[in-house]
Amino acid sequence: MSNPESFIDEVTEEVRRDRLFGLYRKYGWIGLVVILGIVGGTAFVEWQSSRDRARAEGFGDALIDALDTGSPDDRRAALAAVPADGRQGQVLDLIAASDPAEDKAATLAALDRLIADPAATVEWRDLAVLRRATVAGSDQPLAERRAALEAIAVAGRPYRALAAEQLAYLLVEEGRTDEAIAALNALIQASDATAALRARTGQVVTALGGTPAEAATSGTEQGPSEG
Repeated sequence: MSNPESFIDEVTEEVRRDRLFGLYRKYGWIGLVVILGIVGGTAFVEWQSSRDRARAEGFGDALIDALDTGSPDDRRAALAAVPADGRQGQVLDLIAASDPAEDKAATLAALDRLIADPAATVEWRDLAVLRRATVAGSDQPLAERRAALEAIAVAGRPYRALAAEQLAYLLVEEGRTDEAIAALNALIQASDATAALRARTGQVVTALGGTPAEAATSGTEQGPSEG
């Protein structure tokens, strides 16, 4: 290669380096910001995860301590004093609503708080509605219980089958035995009824003097547990 050609190549290479350096000086900060953002984001996620884990552990420890308290009244007072927010508060309300034999009014109040909580998921609220209807029993007008249960006994709701079962029991309470048997047999054949629910409702149909229907399917154990 001749000297002029070599000189031209060197000049071209130098110009290319100058352009790259210029671009780096002009736009290099963008890459730095991206790197800092990635590092900072990772650190923030790790800090948030660590904080949530510590908060959950603290809530669990406080909950266990409260449940280990002596008398039912002391336990309720200890549970009420446990600091909680969001989902933790929903858990506390359900736990407070688990012992209606000791304090029915407190149980219903805890369930009402959960039902009225706008932050609660559909699963939590529907479970509270279902639980409230069974705990209240005849102390609540039958029409009110039916209205509450019908609202969660529609297709797609997580506790539809369990709500339908309770609606059938309301028919029994009213003395409408034939309608109750028909409703329970329909539930036995429902695709979202679990094997345990089918067995239980079949026993009730027999006790009412009816003949349990044959399940339309082999049963699916999906969806929320019956508890």
